[in-house]
Order: sequence, then C-alpha cells, then structure tokens
Amino acid sequence: MMQINRRTFLYFILGLVMVVLLGGCVASQQPDFVEENHHESEQSVKEPETQPPSQSKPEENQEVEEEVETEEEPEEAESTFLPKEDVIEKLVAKMTLEEKIGQLLVVGFHSKQVNPHIRSMIQEYKVGGVILYDRNMESKEQVSQLTEDLQQLASENDQPIPLMITIDQEGGQIVRMRDQVAVKPSQQELGMRGDASAVYDTNFQTGEELVEMGIDVNHAPVLDLSATDSRSFGEDPKKAEALGTQAIQGLNDAGVAATIKHFPGNGRSNIDPHYETSSVDANQLDLENKDIYPFKKIIETMDHEQLFVMVTHLKYPAYDEDNPASISPVIIQDLLRGKLGYNGIVVTDDLEMGAVNKYFTYKDLGYSAVHAGNDLLLVCHTFESQKQVIQGIREAVETNKLSEERIDESVKRILRYKMR
Repeated sequence: MMQINRRTFLYFILGLVMVVLLGGCVASQQPDFVEENHHESEQSVKEPETQPPSQSKPEENQEVEEEVETEEEPEEAESTFLPKEDVIEKLVAKMTLEEKIGQLLVVGFHSKQVNPHIRSMIQEYKVGGVILYDRNMESKEQVSQLTEDLQQLASENDQPIPLMITIDQEGGQIVRMRDQVAVKPSQQELGMRGDASAVYDTNFQTGEELVEMGIDVNHAPVLDLSATDSRSFGEDPKKAEALGTQAIQGLNDAGVAATIKHFPGNGRSNIDPHYETSSVDANQLDLENKDIYPFKKIIETMDHEQLFVMVTHLKYPAYDEDNPASISPVIIQDLLRGKLGYNGIVVTDDLEMGAVNKYFTYKDLGYSAVHAGNDLLLVCHTFESQKQVIQGIREAVETNKLSEERIDESVKRILRYKMR
C-alpha cells in the first residue's frame, strides 16, 4: 500500500472538516490556518552551539496578427475559508456531546494492527487520541502503517477530526521499540554530562523518528528533580529547566509536541504511582523554589501550543489536602493555569494507575479529572476502563454536575492544537 505523508494526510482530513462546516463550498486554494529567590547552580550547563516578466518582442520578419482575441480571465473567487478560531467555534457547535467527550480521551490497546477494541473506541466512542506502547510496535514501517490505518478510521467519522497519536519516548529505560530506533540515553546520563546541545540533538533525532511513524506527541521530557531516578536530569532546578528547554526545542523543531511531567514534580517521592499513592510533605515556598521552578520557567518561555503539561497522581497537601494533583482544581486551575499562566493542554497521567484507581471508580475519575481542569485523560490499557471513564463524564453532564461549556473549553484547546 502506498504510504501517505502524514502532514498531507492531516491537511486532507482538516480540509474535509472545512467542507462540512462550509456546506460543501469549494475554494481554489487550501486553507492556511492562522492562527523567589533562587541561587545560581554550581554545575554549569554548556550552551548549544520581482519584477513582472517582460513581454518578448517579435522578430523583424515574423508576421504578427493585428488583433488576438483573448478571453477575459475570470476573477479569482474570494476565499470562503474562515479564521481558525471561527472554524473551531463552528465545528464545536456541530459536535454531539458524545463526539466532544471522545476528543478528551487518549486510549491504548493491545495489538500491532487495528483490532475491534481500538476500532470501537475510534468509531463508536469517537476518541480523539491514541497512545502507543511496545505491544503496538515492531518496525517503523509497521507503525507507520498502523497510524495511517488509525487515522483512516477517524476520517470515516461524521466529524473527520484527526487523531492525536502519542507515545512515551523518554530515553534510557523508557524507549519504545528500542531495537528499531536510535540509541537515546537516559535523562540522568544527559544531565550528568550537562551538554545542552547533546540533549537537543538527541530529542531532534527522536522527533524525526516519531514523525516518520506518524506520531505527533511525545510525553517527555521529565522535569522531576532527583539524584537517583534515571528519568531525571538531576536535583538542580536550573539544570532541569535548561536541559528540559533543549529537549522540548529539539522535539518541536522536528514537528513533535512535547509534554513536561510530572507536574508539580514527583522527585521527592520514592513510591511509584503506578502502584500506590503518596504525599509530598513540603510547603508551597519550598515547592515553588525547587520542584515547580523548571515548569514555571519553561511555561514562561515556550510555545504552549507545542507544549503539554502532564499532572501527577501524587498528593500535595500544601495546596490540596484531599485530592491527588491530577484531579485537583486547586493545583490545575489555581496554580498551573492561574499562578503560572499556562494556557495549553493539560493531560492526566494514566488513570489506570494504582495511585488513583485503588481509591476512585473510573466513572468518578472521568468526572473529577475534567472538573479539575484537565483537557486530555489518558486511559492506557483496558476497554472497560475507557468506557467507564467516558460514561462518568457523560453522566456528570446529564446530571448537571459538569457543564457542557466546561467540555467545550477543552475541546477547543484540542482542536486548536490539531489545526496548528
């Protein structure tokens, strides 16, 4: 089967959306969417190194007809395409509640090709994103075909909105399809070297590989501060910010969105949230001068449309004594969006982790995550869990616990990213 360039494919799908919105109008050109004191670290980080064409004269002996009748060129049709924000407003107005809720979900499945699970999630539940693991990948060619097939399924929906295809390709121990991609050192190794250009180059190469396979979001880099965790650049907040910036820039320059995680910082906990919850016992000043510092500085300087923020399932009693960060309105809305000024896409860590699924039903997690301010909900493994999360959001809207306007807010952010 002939491979289709991913960018061409996405423009084709977005073109279909435009045709639907504009009642089938055809234009002569493709749309162009518009768009408290911190001491200096002792360990330094190395910086990365016309004029119109003239009318030809006839030769002297060449006969020239006295008059050449020419048909008048028709006036170029005025473009009927709307600004991106108007397109988004019109599309959201046409979407059903089911389609809107689906856009909030990023789901995983267990197959290297389209199977009934993912087909149902895309075409029945209208999910807006997919996350890939080793279980889905065996070669670059196979992954490219898989992502193309997944996008084809999405294009057959009533609203042919492209999928967001995501992955965790951090480096070190967290590398998918390790034997088929370039070697990517751990963040700990890169942090010890302190070479910003090496971080950029490594992530640019990763980004190019992901684009080749049809993957457009990488859930990396990790900004957690730790002296022992191989996923961390180290304990120094300024180094984490400097190297994190280079990782993001490398991915973005290759055409991939980055995700900084795990906000507001997992580094102080020795308990793996995949299995159990834990609390970070530090006051707000301490957290904001250390753990939150790299997040804050990167949010101040990077493009939010190419930068997601993943929120951890750990608890931070200094901000919210009751809720894990991933379902805390205080941490997401007041701290991340309010105090730090982040206006991009907020994504939960996987809702099937023990830190939350031991203490909340999936229906409750669906409602609570959206109510707290998340835009994307990761449900990475099982069909039943994914259905329950979707049902929890729908029931919350139907019982007026959650407004459809709140869902619209997230859908618009997601569409803004997809139409970038």
